[in-house]
Order: sequence, then C-alpha cells, then structure tokens
Amino acid sequence: MVKKRIRIEMNKLKAIFLDNNNWENFLEINKGKVRSVIRKEVEKFLHCGDVSNGFRVYKCEACPNVKHVPIRCKGKFCPTCAVVEAQKWADIQSHDMYRSIHRHVILTIDEGLRPIFTSRYRKELLKGLMNEAGRLLNEWFQSLGVTPGIVSALHTFGSKLEFNPHIHMLVTMGGVTKDGKWKQYDYIPYIKLRKQWQTVVLKLIRRVLSERAKKQVQPLLQAAYKNNPDGFYIHAPKRSQTRVKGLLGYIGRYMKRGPIALHRIIMYDGESVCFSYQDKRDGEWKVEELPVAEFIGRLVRHIPDEQFKMVRHYGLYSRRIKTLMKEVVKQFQREAQRVLINAKKMIKPVGWRERRIESFGEDPLECSECGNVMEFRGIAVLIKGHLTLQFANDVLAKKYINREIDYIESKTYEYKKKEATRKAIKKYRFNWDQREKEINERYRVHLSNM
Repeated sequence: MVKKRIRIEMNKLKAIFLDNNNWENFLEINKGKVRSVIRKEVEKFLHCGDVSNGFRVYKCEACPNVKHVPIRCKGKFCPTCAVVEAQKWADIQSHDMYRSIHRHVILTIDEGLRPIFTSRYRKELLKGLMNEAGRLLNEWFQSLGVTPGIVSALHTFGSKLEFNPHIHMLVTMGGVTKDGKWKQYDYIPYIKLRKQWQTVVLKLIRRVLSERAKKQVQPLLQAAYKNNPDGFYIHAPKRSQTRVKGLLGYIGRYMKRGPIALHRIIMYDGESVCFSYQDKRDGEWKVEELPVAEFIGRLVRHIPDEQFKMVRHYGLYSRRIKTLMKEVVKQFQREAQRVLINAKKMIKPVGWRERRIESFGEDPLECSECGNVMEFRGIAVLIKGHLTLQFANDVLAKKYINREIDYIESKTYEYKKKEATRKAIKKYRFNWDQREKEINERYRVHLSNM
C-alpha cells in the first residue's frame, strides 16, 4: 500500500472560524456566555474530515492506490454532515406516513417576543412552543371528530440569521374517527386559529417565566397583543399537492443543517463576512455585511440544547397512538391502499457511497488511477484521544493502518497539517475591493447604503 499526501477538508465556514483564531477570540470575548453544547458542536465541526479523528481505508485491488475516508462528526452544526442527515431523515420519515393530502402549516410569533426565547428559559419555551402548536391543530381536528397526524419541526432562524423561532408542520387533511374510519377534510380555519395561537403563546410565556421575569417582559407581552389584533400570523396554503417527501425534504434541510448554506457566503476578507439572503418583503435577493464576531454569534446561537428534539410527532404520528393503531393500520392497508404508505415499513437507509453517486454523480470508491472499484480494508477510531485500530481484514492491512496511526500522531504530520490548513484557509479570503463591484452587480445592492 502507498501513503497518500495530507489532504485538508476546508469549506468557507470552517475557514472563517479557523482564520486569525476567530473562534477562539469569539469565546474569549463571550467568556461565560457560550453554552457548553455550542462549544461541543463547533469543535466537532472544526475537526470533521480530519483523519486524526478516525478513518476508513480503501484499497484498489488492481493498483497500489489507497484512499483514506475520514469518519464524519455527524454534528448539528456541520454543513457537510447535515446534508446527509437531512436526506436520510426525509427518506425514512416519508415512508412512515399516511397517504393523505398533507397541509404545510407555519406558525409564527410576534417579533418583539423573540428575545424572551433566547433567555435562560430558552429550552422550556421552545419545547412549549412546539407542544402548544401541536395541541392547537390536534384539538381543532378532534372537535370535528377525527385524530390527525402531525409532524412538527422547529426553526429558530430567519434569512438574515436573526433569532426567529417558528414552527413548520405537516398536517394530514383528515384523520381517523373513533370507530376507526378515515375521514377526509380540506379546510383549516387559520384566520380563526390565529387568535387562539396568540393566546396560547402569551399564556406559555407567563406560565414558564418567574414572577420577576414576567414583570420585566410585561411591556413586550402587551405590545405583542396590541400590535396583532388579528392574532399571530399563521400560513396555511389553501391546498397543496406537493409530494410529502418533497415537503419533508424542505423541512429537513432547515432542521438538520445549520442556519446558512455555504453558497450564501459570498465574501470573507479576514474582518468581515458578506452573505446573501432573500428579503421576504419583496422576494429580492440582497446582501448583508457583518463583522466576523457578529457573524459567528448569529450562527452559533441557533445550535439546539443537548437532547432537544427539533422534530416532534402528534396525533396519529405520535409513538403512543401509533402503537395503539397497529390493528387499525393493518385494516386500512387491506381495505384502502390509497390511504396509507405502509405506516410500519421503514426503508433501508442509503449508504454513503450511494448518496455521493446520487448527489454528485461520481463514485467515491472508483479508483482515481485505474478506474477499478476500491475495497474496504479496515478502520481506525479515536479512543480517549488516540487513534486505535478497530478492524483490519488481513495482516497487511493491519500493518499499514498501524503505520498510518503512528504517522498521523507524529509531530511531522502535525506540522504538515498546520501548513496545509493555513494554505486551505488562505484561498477563501478575498480582497474587498476586488469583490465589491461583483457583489453590487450581482445583487444590485450597494452595501454602503445598507
């Protein structure tokens, strides 16, 4: 087997965090204010793609070519891992849902209330927001004599990375009656529900906050009630023929990835970051310029707390009712195939290789030297801070992986990795004067006027 040169995986976001110690400086400036989960998730992201955190070895059987595939972090903040996780979630979820029209419902809150949801009550308030939204829709359908299926996802960010908690829901247009029949509906009175939604949100805040905290936010609560005489905004299109899997993919992209897609980051000069966003008021694409520290701060505050469920299921899709509904589901499958998408069957997750082929049109295990397929030979994992051979399929592979572990943990490798990282970061830095004209022409916006 032959040794490959050091390859550093770098993208725009990682370059911004690592350049000039931006991330370490951010932590120093905000000492004591950064949640531990933020530190954990960002560190995972910054080291994702590094073979020193573990790797798989693939060897071409027709030539000496060897490939190291790093073990991914699967973190909540990593844009690379998030794409895969979102696809997997949407695929699996879509094969465990009813074959019914699903309405995409979005529930929002007053802009003035957003700071309350970033306070020390954040976790309880966000969980309550999801549960109240689920209860509101569930109770309306139950008033019609049916139990619906609801999949709810929490989004905390807006297009400009501001903290904007709102709920995306997929709701079956109909449900199961008490006598086990499916009853279809094609209407959600979202105008009527707006006032009810406003009421439950304001009550939630009063219920969760301490007496002292309630006094401090009382002006915000009063303003939210006064400024929204029709209630908080609920978006529920009249009817959607969009495939369930498509809607799940849309929600999944927001749920599983970070608050900004890499292609939206259009400039970084070492001090400022410029990114594009779609202005919801006029539908135009515009640009925002932020100092690096503020850009990082806007991003990391959207990292959810440990064990927080960003997706929840209510009604027919809740675990408890799914268990009770097993016999009803079987009956549905026998008598009304059009109603269900095999509610018990979960599709087999597509593997890493298949996803790369589907997404990028290239086989990651095709040998770059001769075109033959490379075969798995072994894996090394990180245990207590050191790489350890976990599996090798023969003696030669075992010796090779152990040699690679010794090299990766050597000072020589560490030095070369730092040099490679520095060069990888440098290519993402742009001179502002060189990019300003291009940005202005592309987005028809002069940043100096923003």
